[in-house]
Amino acid sequence: MSAVVNQDRRERAVVRLHPDVKQRAEYWAQRRGYTSVNEYMAEAVDEKIRRENLDYDLPTLEIARLNQLVDEVKALSTNSANLERVVTQGFDSLIGLTRGDNYLLDAEDGEL
Repeated sequence: MSAVVNQDRRERAVVRLHPDVKQRAEYWAQRRGYTSVNEYMAEAVDEKIRRENLDYDLPTLEIARLNQLVDEVKALSTNSANLERVVTQGFDSLIGLTRGDNYLLDAEDGEL
Protein backbone atom coordinates (compact mmCIF):
# COMPACT_ATOMS: atom_id res chain seq x y z
CA MET A 1 0.00 0.00 0.00
CA SER A 2 1.62 3.24 -1.11
CA ALA A 3 0.60 6.64 0.11
CA VAL A 4 0.66 9.50 -2.35
CA VAL A 5 1.39 12.85 -0.75
CA ASN A 6 0.29 15.93 -2.63
CA GLN A 7 3.29 18.29 -2.54
CA ASP A 8 1.24 21.20 -3.93
CA ARG A 9 -1.28 21.26 -1.08
CA ARG A 10 -2.57 24.74 -0.48
CA GLU A 11 -4.79 26.30 2.12
CA ARG A 12 -7.47 28.83 1.38
CA ALA A 13 -6.99 32.44 2.46
CA VAL A 14 -9.60 35.14 2.08
CA VAL A 15 -8.41 38.47 0.72
CA ARG A 16 -10.41 41.66 0.45
CA LEU A 17 -9.28 43.97 -2.35
CA HIS A 18 -10.37 47.36 -3.59
CA PRO A 19 -12.24 46.93 -6.91
CA ASP A 20 -9.51 48.81 -8.81
CA VAL A 21 -6.79 46.58 -7.37
CA LYS A 22 -8.81 43.47 -8.20
CA GLN A 23 -9.28 44.67 -11.78
CA ARG A 24 -5.54 45.32 -12.15
CA ALA A 25 -4.75 41.88 -10.68
CA GLU A 26 -7.13 40.26 -13.18
CA TYR A 27 -5.50 42.19 -16.02
CA TRP A 28 -1.96 41.15 -15.05
CA ALA A 29 -2.98 37.57 -14.34
CA GLN A 30 -4.42 37.31 -17.83
CA ARG A 31 -1.46 39.13 -19.36
CA ARG A 32 1.07 36.83 -17.64
CA GLY A 33 -0.85 33.70 -18.60
CA TYR A 34 -2.06 32.58 -15.18
CA THR A 35 -5.13 30.37 -15.14
CA SER A 36 -6.76 32.40 -12.37
CA VAL A 37 -6.37 35.54 -10.32
CA ASN A 38 -5.89 33.36 -7.25
CA GLU A 39 -2.82 31.75 -8.82
CA TYR A 40 -1.45 35.21 -9.67
CA MET A 41 -2.04 36.49 -6.12
CA ALA A 42 -0.43 33.38 -4.59
CA GLU A 43 2.65 33.98 -6.75
CA ALA A 44 2.63 37.68 -5.75
CA VAL A 45 2.58 36.76 -2.06
CA ASP A 46 5.44 34.30 -2.59
CA GLU A 47 7.45 37.00 -4.37
CA LYS A 48 6.80 39.55 -1.61
CA ILE A 49 7.91 37.05 1.06
CA ARG A 50 11.11 36.35 -0.91
CA ARG A 51 11.82 40.10 -1.03
CA GLU A 52 11.22 40.44 2.71
CA ASN A 53 13.71 37.60 3.26
CA LEU A 54 16.21 39.34 0.93
CA ASP A 55 15.99 36.36 -1.43
CA TYR A 56 15.96 38.03 -4.84
CA ASP A 57 18.17 38.19 -7.91
CA LEU A 58 20.75 40.91 -7.94
CA PRO A 59 21.35 42.69 -11.24
CA THR A 60 24.26 41.57 -13.34
CA LEU A 61 27.50 43.52 -13.11
CA GLU A 62 26.78 45.18 -16.46
CA ILE A 63 23.36 46.41 -15.35
CA ALA A 64 24.73 47.60 -12.00
CA ARG A 65 27.50 49.54 -13.77
CA LEU A 66 25.03 51.02 -16.27
CA ASN A 67 22.78 52.14 -13.39
CA GLN A 68 25.79 53.73 -11.72
CA LEU A 69 26.70 55.60 -14.92
CA VAL A 70 23.12 56.80 -15.37
CA ASP A 71 23.15 58.16 -11.81
CA GLU A 72 26.44 59.96 -12.47
CA VAL A 73 25.15 61.54 -15.69
CA LYS A 74 22.04 62.69 -13.83
CA ALA A 75 24.20 64.26 -11.10
CA LEU A 76 26.39 65.99 -13.70
CA SER A 77 23.30 67.34 -15.43
CA THR A 78 22.02 68.78 -12.16
CA ASN A 79 25.42 70.32 -11.37
CA SER A 80 25.59 71.85 -14.85
CA ALA A 81 22.12 73.36 -14.51
CA ASN A 82 23.03 74.83 -11.11
CA LEU A 83 26.28 76.28 -12.49
CA GLU A 84 24.40 77.81 -15.42
CA ARG A 85 21.91 79.42 -13.04
CA VAL A 86 24.67 80.87 -10.80
CA VAL A 87 26.65 82.26 -13.74
CA THR A 88 23.56 83.78 -15.38
CA GLN A 89 22.41 85.45 -12.16
CA GLY A 90 25.93 86.69 -11.45
CA PHE A 91 26.26 88.33 -14.86
CA ASP A 92 22.78 89.83 -14.56
CA SER A 93 23.86 91.41 -11.26
CA LEU A 94 27.07 92.77 -12.80
CA ILE A 95 25.23 94.19 -15.80
CA GLY A 96 22.70 95.82 -13.48
CA LEU A 97 25.52 97.49 -11.53
CA THR A 98 27.33 98.77 -14.63
CA ARG A 99 24.13 100.24 -16.07
CA GLY A 100 23.60 102.27 -12.95
CA ASP A 101 20.10 100.87 -12.37
CA ASN A 102 20.54 100.95 -8.63
CA TYR A 103 17.88 102.37 -6.34
CA LEU A 104 20.61 103.50 -3.94
CA LEU A 105 22.02 105.91 -6.54
CA ASP A 106 18.73 107.79 -7.11
CA ALA A 107 18.84 111.54 -6.62
CA GLU A 108 17.77 112.72 -3.22
CA ASP A 109 14.93 115.20 -3.03
CA GLY A 110 15.25 115.88 0.70
CA GLU A 111 12.36 113.67 1.85
CA LEU A 112 12.59 110.35 3.62
